[in-house]
Amino acid sequence: MYVIRMKNCAFFARHGVLDEEETLGQRFYVDATLTVEPGRALVDDSIEDTVHYGVAFGVIEKIITGERRFLIEALALEVARALTARFPQIKRAEITVRKPNAPVPGVLDHVEVTVVWPE
Repeated sequence: MYVIRMKNCAFFARHGVLDEEETLGQRFYVDATLTVEPGRALVDDSIEDTVHYGVAFGVIEKIITGERRFLIEALALEVARALTARFPQIKRAEITVRKPNAPVPGVLDHVEVTVVWPE
């Protein structure tokens, strides 16, 4: 096995419980840690035998910028499921979604949720 990490993928989207979050939108950041079964990729040096991270980025982007979700938990799980469906060589996807501008009554750096799929 080997691991591919994609860190701080940034997208503008309109997720959240509050109406203002949908109206105004905000930036979301995604980290993907993908545990991959190597197959022949490490020996053959073939992009067809691994997870093409340009394609993986597109999968993440489509979900994050797509349909509104109230919870970033649901968003993270949807990303994990989509990546493992697109790339069957991914044996485990750990997805973290960060929301820097969470509407809380105080100061914080960000809120983040991490899901692991399959569990």
